Amino acid sequence: MIFSHSLSADKKRHKTSSHPPLSRLLRHLLPLFRQYRLRLLIGFSALLTVDFLQLTIPRILKRGVDSLSAGTAEMDVLGRYALLIVAIAMAVTILRFVWRYTIIGFSRYLERAIRNRIFSHILAMDEAFFQKRTTGDIMAHATNDLIAVQMACGMGMVAAVDALVMTVAAIIFMSAIHAELTVIALLPMPFLAIFTRILSGRLHRRFSTVQEQFSLLTEFTRSTLVSVKLIKAYTMERFQAGEFDTLGKKYVHSNLQVARVQGLMFPIATLVGNMGMLLILFFGGRLVVEGTISMGDFVAFITYLYMLIWPMMAIGWVTNLVQRGITSLSRIDSLMQERSSLPDPPDTSAFTVDKPTFSLQNLTFSYPSSQTAVLKNITLEIGPGIHGFTGRTGSGKSTICRVLARLYPVEDASLFFEGRDVNELALDTVRSHVAYVAQEPVLFSNTIAANIRLGAPDASFALVEQAARLAAIHDDIMGLPKQYETLIGERGIKLSGGQRQRLALARALLVDRSVLLIDDGLSAVDVETEHEIFARLKEHFQGKTVVIVSNRLKLLTMTDHIIILEDGVIANDGHHEQLLHHSSLYRAMYDKQMRENRQELRRP
Repeated sequence: MIFSHSLSADKKRHKTSSHPPLSRLLRHLLPLFRQYRLRLLIGFSALLTVDFLQLTIPRILKRGVDSLSAGTAEMDVLGRYALLIVAIAMAVTILRFVWRYTIIGFSRYLERAIRNRIFSHILAMDEAFFQKRTTGDIMAHATNDLIAVQMACGMGMVAAVDALVMTVAAIIFMSAIHAELTVIALLPMPFLAIFTRILSGRLHRRFSTVQEQFSLLTEFTRSTLVSVKLIKAYTMERFQAGEFDTLGKKYVHSNLQVARVQGLMFPIATLVGNMGMLLILFFGGRLVVEGTISMGDFVAFITYLYMLIWPMMAIGWVTNLVQRGITSLSRIDSLMQERSSLPDPPDTSAFTVDKPTFSLQNLTFSYPSSQTAVLKNITLEIGPGIHGFTGRTGSGKSTICRVLARLYPVEDASLFFEGRDVNELALDTVRSHVAYVAQEPVLFSNTIAANIRLGAPDASFALVEQAARLAAIHDDIMGLPKQYETLIGERGIKLSGGQRQRLALARALLVDRSVLLIDDGLSAVDVETEHEIFARLKEHFQGKTVVIVSNRLKLLTMTDHIIILEDGVIANDGHHEQLLHHSSLYRAMYDKQMRENRQELRRP
């Protein structure tokens, strides 16, 4: 039950969503159809040529059969007919390769373009978006849903056009042979249309459930793998395996529900085709006996009817692909309709930073998922120098850093950067001047050097090493098997907590921005190492604005200005000596840490 609540909420959110109009969904596809129109023109030209060539074969067979029936057949003529059929078959083979390469290739280009659009859209979202949508759900949109759209715009589109052309052309050729017999052959068709309409609605609903179950299964898998150490520590392996099995059974059950509908479509289409064939054998045979049509006409008519069986079967398959594609495209559309609550106006004027300064003017802030204010009427100037923030848990320290890093929206005229309202500045304009070190560092499954270079991919090795030395992580790196080229595994699993934090600090130091936010980013480092790092960084911080969140007073004594937060408001601020005399909370923290230090010294 570790992840049950979030998964249930995600499932409920999906079920309450409504499907957008088809015209809005097509907006995601039409620009790509226009972009690749030449490729599609070549592909569909080849496809239509293949259909035309296939439709000429029954005419050739008719001539051969009629000459055999009349006893006028000659071997050289029959040989020419055979060679013509072989030549047509070879041309069909080549042209089939052309349309598969061009049209199916187009569907892959379409898949790539939409995937890139989804990825770029996700990167532009704010924190509220990621609190609302699970990672598994987002991954399902970019994988399973996208594959369904690609299939609908590839093989689905080909099959639909092919079936339509073959159906219309075959009926025309059949009507040219005998109109009444054509009507008889098509009598079972309305039954196929009725069944297709009924089953397609069910398929749409059931496939929606399949995609939702896939999202839940993906998110559960991701959450379990990320939390595998915690699960092992609490001996929850069997429970998680049981929960995974339950989700897997639901996913299989949903797929079987879809398979039942699909299983009906193909047999019904085949049955309709065979019923038409039975009618032709009975009524067409009588026409041949009566001499109304020739044996060659009868063979050609049956061949054309046989060609209609594929389009009839394709109706069910195409309906399946189209319904899957529409369902998945509507899910992708719902993702793309999400908008960040952070204002991001375009850059309209040059913006320079001389003295990086944040100004908070009666700033009140609450998280999107809560009505309770975390920060209340904060008025504060944060300019060049080192500013320390401290206070009890939940007092708003980390929130200050997140707001300054422009991760959450704020009210107009409540936060200024260099005298400009941040809501009037592009997000990149502010963020390009800020480096942020969180308490829980995010590292990637890559080399140590690549992780440090995240914000500056082209930085030289000398600069990477310099940043690592400043963060006191260089000696640790040199002790690893491949040093800076060591792969650290997902989320830096091969490193200790302190090493991960120092690596994240080195990454922030490498980009060398004018504002540095350290949100308790050295909490896993021992006090002496933290003190050593900060001492060597003080010179590096000259002229910069540095915000450090910490409850370690030994570190705070080295700052220029200390702000104490309590219940979202500034309870007190000043230098270390001032706060010892004027803040009971700060004095209590100081006495407690001094006692702990003395106890630590007394231990053998």
